Amino acid sequence: METNKTKKNNRHQLEQKTTKRGKKFMNIILIILGIVIALNLIGFAVNQLLFRNELAEVAPYGQLVEVNGGKMHVYSMGSGEKTIVLLPGFGVALPAADFGPLMRDLAKEYTVVLVEFFGTGFSSQTDIPRTNQNFTEEIRSALALAGFQPPYILMPHSAAGVYSEYYAANYPDEVSAIFMLDTTTTAKTDGPNLPKFVYGISKVQQACGLTRISYSLVKPAQKVENGYTEKEISDYRLFAYHVLNDTMIDQSYRMLDNIKEVNAIPFPQGIPVFKMVSSDTLKRMGEAYQTEHLARLGAGAAWVTVESTHFIYQTNVADILEAADAFLEKVQ
Repeated sequence: METNKTKKNNRHQLEQKTTKRGKKFMNIILIILGIVIALNLIGFAVNQLLFRNELAEVAPYGQLVEVNGGKMHVYSMGSGEKTIVLLPGFGVALPAADFGPLMRDLAKEYTVVLVEFFGTGFSSQTDIPRTNQNFTEEIRSALALAGFQPPYILMPHSAAGVYSEYYAANYPDEVSAIFMLDTTTTAKTDGPNLPKFVYGISKVQQACGLTRISYSLVKPAQKVENGYTEKEISDYRLFAYHVLNDTMIDQSYRMLDNIKEVNAIPFPQGIPVFKMVSSDTLKRMGEAYQTEHLARLGAGAAWVTVESTHFIYQTNVADILEAADAFLEKVQ
């Protein structure tokens, strides 16, 4: 029969073994953590040393104009009577490359102008808040400084639809029509925002080169068979390694407020609207997401669905051209 002394010794030995195991486990965790930190520091150093200025080696496709102390990139093609203004959606790394095939085909009949917002593509970053008013005034200034005059046919993609509606509501004489490419609805005014720590983690990953590594493992969305040049494909990939910045993050966090502001403004009923919706968005968001939006835009608004991802212009240029020609033929 065990004595009290024996029991105490056994318990003490067990506690010692447990403590040793705990220390060993913590040491392993600390070693792993140290390796991760070291790799990130090495990645940061290499990324800054080798790739810090790589974007400066790519010349802008169009012209840079000075707007509110920063530089905005305006890229144009064609010389048609009607001027189509392409406005990129949120998070597009290099719109000038991404819209290349669509621009070339539209330019056969129209004047096509792409405006890269601050924090996007060849345009500089800015500390000016990403409000509807600032977006609109920047678009107007950039177009005027680049030598283009209204009225414009706005062709926004995704989130840019919100700014297009604000533009039309405030300057209806400058907008002859809006052709929407799978744009964000302004009829739905609620939704989540990404937690700030997510962007913080993403910024660290980008600075350490992890974004470069992960993106390199994914096949480009832009393909030669869809009309892209090798330069556009490689340039887009290069800019995608640096896509995240404070200007873009500010745009993201103001999006819901921007939608609410536009929702409270009546849309001018004299401006015709056509919306092309991707089958992917229709499946994810439901038909009401679109019909409620079209109802807000008025009786002159129409829509059609095409089989594609959210980035319709990357794969469905022919569909866009056919619909745009039919729609714009009626626009004076």
